[in-house]
Amino acid sequence: TVLGLTQIYQANLRGGQALHRRAGRYTGSYDLELDVDLDKAARVPGGFVHMLAEGGWSRGLDDSSVASLFGVNGDAMGDEPVILSEAWYRQSLLDGRLIFQAGKVDLTGTFECRGCPVSFDGSLYANDETSQFLNASLVNNPTIPFPDRGLGVILHAEPVEGFYMSAGAADAQADARETGFNTTFHGEDNFFGIFEAGVVPRLCGMDGAYRAGFWYDPQPKERLTSGVKRDDMGIYVSADQMVYKENPDDPEDGQGAGLFARFGAAHSDVAEVSRFWSVGGQYQGLCPGRDEDVLGAGVAQGLLSRYARRDGRDAQETVFEVYYNARIFPWLSVTGDVQYLANPGADGRAGDSLVVGIRAQMTW
Repeated sequence: TVLGLTQIYQANLRGGQALHRRAGRYTGSYDLELDVDLDKAARVPGGFVHMLAEGGWSRGLDDSSVASLFGVNGDAMGDEPVILSEAWYRQSLLDGRLIFQAGKVDLTGTFECRGCPVSFDGSLYANDETSQFLNASLVNNPTIPFPDRGLGVILHAEPVEGFYMSAGAADAQADARETGFNTTFHGEDNFFGIFEAGVVPRLCGMDGAYRAGFWYDPQPKERLTSGVKRDDMGIYVSADQMVYKENPDDPEDGQGAGLFARFGAAHSDVAEVSRFWSVGGQYQGLCPGRDEDVLGAGVAQGLLSRYARRDGRDAQETVFEVYYNARIFPWLSVTGDVQYLANPGADGRAGDSLVVGIRAQMTW
């Protein structure tokens, strides 16, 4: 059982789409995870149960001040007292080479291969808003219309070591605040589908992961021109690689530098952001005696569909973010974060925004 508490304060120092509002915003969230290894608890070989309850308060300062395309606070979830957002069963077969998972699932970063997060759109260095980047564009690819956490199934296979394939299907109309049975088995019954394959090599003893995938969303969507489109599709790639290891003889030591990159493409007639890319990296243990501290920097850019460039809107929004995560105690990390947003909301009438913040992450 793990209890986590995240508290974030951010302030928009300049620019944005609401120039008269400079007040900072405080947000928070908590999560309680329960994992049960059924092999140990009930002698079910390969069985595993996971449950996640979470809640939070405040939506942050995006709506009132910045109005970014992506969101400057990927952890802000609004006023939700408690949600059972995940509850699934996982069965491993063939010594872990084949894994089946079913229940109320989160499709983002569900599995690991050789210790690297994969399936779907995972990243070792840009995938966790509670410890890494805060801007949502540097957490997941915004061109992938992941549904809310709801009922679904995932199949993950690793036919040979270091190569994997994963396929998932989940309720496209899911609402994490509900059980999911109404939206899954009643009405139009639309299922979001996603497939990913990748390789996870160890180059000179350093971990890396290279992923490519496509997604399919059958539910009807309003076109940016006129009418309705069904059967929406898109593609994405993601890669991360450790490039320098301070202690190459110690596989458990994570000190060193790593790089990451993402790209995504979606149909321009329904997706406001039809192209996206991001690059960046991190260094763990940069300061002597601070082996678990992490310095991260990243750049992300969303390119608007040509049909969305109306009413004075520019072609893109670009995000620059730098953070330093300091491990104060084994249960407490404090992060200083700075974001610079060029053309927030892709609105040429808004000034570039500078957002500073501090995050405290506690885990017991």
